[in-house]
Amino acid sequence: MNTFSLLNARIQEVLGKTFSIPTEPQELGIPLILEGKDVLLIAPTGSGKTEAAVLPVFHKILEDRARNRKEKGFYALYITPLRALNRDMLSRLERWGEELGINIEVRHGDTSTYARRRQALKPPDMLITTPETIQAIIPGARLKENLKSVKHVIIDEVHELANSKRGAQLAIALERITELAGNFQRICLSATVGNPEEVAKFFASHKKMQVVNAVSTKTIEIEVLSPERMEKDVMTAKLAVDPEVIAHVRIIRDVVKAGKSSLIFVNTRRAAEMLASLINKFESGLIGVHHGSLSKEMRIEAEEKLKRGEIKGLICTSSMELGIDIGSIDMVIQYASPREVTRLVQRVGRASHFFQKTSKGKVIALTPDDVAESVVIAKRAKAGEIEDIKLKECSLDVLANQICGMLLDSGVISLDKLHSLIKKAYILSGISLLKRWCA
Repeated sequence: MNTFSLLNARIQEVLGKTFSIPTEPQELGIPLILEGKDVLLIAPTGSGKTEAAVLPVFHKILEDRARNRKEKGFYALYITPLRALNRDMLSRLERWGEELGINIEVRHGDTSTYARRRQALKPPDMLITTPETIQAIIPGARLKENLKSVKHVIIDEVHELANSKRGAQLAIALERITELAGNFQRICLSATVGNPEEVAKFFASHKKMQVVNAVSTKTIEIEVLSPERMEKDVMTAKLAVDPEVIAHVRIIRDVVKAGKSSLIFVNTRRAAEMLASLINKFESGLIGVHHGSLSKEMRIEAEEKLKRGEIKGLICTSSMELGIDIGSIDMVIQYASPREVTRLVQRVGRASHFFQKTSKGKVIALTPDDVAESVVIAKRAKAGEIEDIKLKECSLDVLANQICGMLLDSGVISLDKLHSLIKKAYILSGISLLKRWCA
């Protein structure tokens, strides 16, 4: 008997069409989530951790519906740090929703007025959204009513949020939702967390969040390259580009052409545009470019071209670190030192996006210092030595923002109630400081 047998019969029927046996994160995570435990699930990219989180929630929705317990409103929130990841998650979960009769919708800054009104009047079972949109939903009269039925909150890519003020805002917003809905289940997901016990506290409120760590079952291979310029690179310098850069471009072209599908990560948008322009001068249509300054339509077009095989690579920035579906990738190239072990693991993890397969990556180092730094980072990545996430604690600007939001929401709030609500958030556990500041 495996973990899938614990799930609703309709879910098992759909699983039979896609998954044969559960992955390790699913075996470890699904029973705990079904028990109602708060869970931080850490597992490699492509290991099925999204299904480990959502399938037990779908089970609960179907079971409550069978008992006629479903209230009107949002049953579950799925929070991701990027609108692009919202869109991708919707496309991944819609099939499940159609098969199971569960309504799933997305809401963020690009959502049309018509869709927003429809969601307010006829709320979906699961709402996929961003931390910022959660802040906007809480004060709305009708949407606030829909939040009262929340039973589960899934937070994806928590490593992106736990060290930022966006995450601090979200942590307090979750406590404000608790005031409306009561204690709901919290499920956090990530591929890379160096200090999981601390990160679990960040979103856990006053309850203990159980850590499930399944990162040891996927290996990565990383090679650090320092391309030397050749005579033909010097001859190509008529493009008014340094021969060393031409050598880098040559290596990237060779690696991309040798594989089926590649991601080339850079640290800045300027570098993305520069490399894309140079590579396509040598071989038009070999790669595309993807970063946050491009329009949503251009980003989607680049993603779809890579999926269809019309281009062999995509030069991208940090947005592609996260779990956006771009099909099967067999190689990741990092241009210049990634600066952090976490970032390199996250990026290389996009290659061989399947559980228990080796992810392969190459780092193209630009200078001797870059080589030394990249070698150390690569060794630590292969050893699983991930940096600790520095949590954003006691951010008084975040506190001030949330106090203003609560006052706009309720008009009047007593200091005791304000104090009681905010002290539940781990990031403001230095509560005596808050007492003095409010007084």
